[in-house]
Amino acid sequence: MNIKVDELSLKILQALQKNSRATFVEIGKEVGLTSPAVAERVKKMEDVGVIARYSAQVSHVALGYQLRAIVTLRAFVGKLRPFLEVVKGYKEVINCYRITGNENIIMEVVLKDQFHLEKFIDKLINYGETRTHIVLSDVISNASVIE
Repeated sequence: MNIKVDELSLKILQALQKNSRATFVEIGKEVGLTSPAVAERVKKMEDVGVIARYSAQVSHVALGYQLRAIVTLRAFVGKLRPFLEVVKGYKEVINCYRITGNENIIMEVVLKDQFHLEKFIDKLINYGETRTHIVLSDVISNASVIE
């Protein structure tokens, strides 16, 4: 079911994306609504799936994962389906997408160092040809509300 997301609801979504722990009172002050009105709009957006989940943003660096990379995989014939099952168990993978083009898979991974990266790639080469791109910095992080 689709709902019309108006300008006020977009502002609420933006406030929640900045701080998903903000209270309805705080959001209401920011967008110019009462807290019950904010709560009602948030509930509607949760019910229809506009708000899919709330989560914590974790610092992988603080956890000892100093290296972040984008890795693509071009699967060998007959190896894509087995890879799709095994990748779910790789703790290094924080995002994984099946894509179109020359490669079948693109992953965002976090690793402790280059030796960890080498071991990770060694696991992947059983399934296909890889390309690795080291992330230097974030230009845009966390998708924002589309207006």
